Amino acid sequence: MCSSDLAKSRFVPELTRLQRQSQALEAAADPISLVFGHNDLLASNFIDDGTRLWLIDWDYAGFNSPLFDLGGLASNSEFAILQEKELLESYFAQPVTDELWRRYTALKCASLLRESMWSMVSEHHSPIDFDYVAYTDTNLERFNVAWADFERL
Repeated sequence: MCSSDLAKSRFVPELTRLQRQSQALEAAADPISLVFGHNDLLASNFIDDGTRLWLIDWDYAGFNSPLFDLGGLASNSEFAILQEKELLESYFAQPVTDELWRRYTALKCASLLRESMWSMVSEHHSPIDFDYVAYTDTNLERFNVAWADFERL
């Protein structure tokens, strides 16, 4: 976003808070093991052709923590806490420790923050006919709820 677009954003008053929260999430995520990740695990990026499950739309793929993708998958699918813990136990093949849960929760928040920030930018720049304002509001509210859960850990 160029500076003139930034001034138009309805989120200018929120940027300092979001940056502070982002820094706290980054610190809480350590240590990070890097894997090649999708980084945008929305239900719409999965196709089941009846024989095989396909993961599409690799535009945001790159190296990241697997916890970012797992958190994104869980938050985008609105998993219950028990489902999230089962997901982590299945991925890591071991029980979820408090330390792993905290790191995972931080990266789940980071995934929601990324989606919110992407939508904030899209409100100003996307030519696609889509209600980015509502999408931003929904994701930012989900981030705020996840942040409150993270702070309680």
